[in-house]
Amino acid sequence: MNNFLKIGHRGAKAHVAENTLESIQKALEIGVDMIEIDVHKCASGELWVIHDFTLDRTTNGSGEIAKRTAEELKKLRIEGQFKIPLLTEVLELIEGKCLINIELKGLNTAPPVCKLVKEKIASSKWEYADFIISSFQKNELFEVRKNDQEIPIAVLSKASVPEAIELGKRLKASAIHPSLGIITRDNTKLSQENGFKINVWTVNEREDMQRMIDFGVDGIISDYPDRLHNPVLNLKP
Repeated sequence: MNNFLKIGHRGAKAHVAENTLESIQKALEIGVDMIEIDVHKCASGELWVIHDFTLDRTTNGSGEIAKRTAEELKKLRIEGQFKIPLLTEVLELIEGKCLINIELKGLNTAPPVCKLVKEKIASSKWEYADFIISSFQKNELFEVRKNDQEIPIAVLSKASVPEAIELGKRLKASAIHPSLGIITRDNTKLSQENGFKINVWTVNEREDMQRMIDFGVDGIISDYPDRLHNPVLNLKP
């Protein structure tokens, strides 16, 4: 099966600093169907695209993102040069070019993300089908569904695909996002038989990519989205 979503993990993480506009632009140039990013809310309410709950690993700042204001975050740099992008900036960059998977990392991110999604759908080219909202945090996913009955939801899991399926049913989710470490041919089939798409993360080695293709997954999330086009895998060029 070659008809699967090629999904750039935090942009094109292996090529350019993760979750930056430059990394996302690189993923677009490579040719992805979807980009996966992470979102936190800062003290002044803005939504920022960054993975960790703290600033220490990826920026020249320190402390919790949730305790910093937008003015503080704007001054920080990733690898000495890249800015932390706002979610609005990411959406503007990729509008009309690919789909987006927004992972809710931080607390209380569901309501403002849902509000922004609704605004984008009402005022621009975005449609519900262009989005998928994922999280490991059940409360955030239930908050998404409470705020919006239409937006596609994905249940993230690194423990149990059957448990994720059961949660997905309660959420009326569209997809299951299992880690590479728990995916099997059988639970891929089980997910799809229950009406869920299955997008697996984080798949970086070519032999693992080939195995996922053989399993028939619906999407592959990778730091190396360019490898998903590798003809060695008998993929479409």
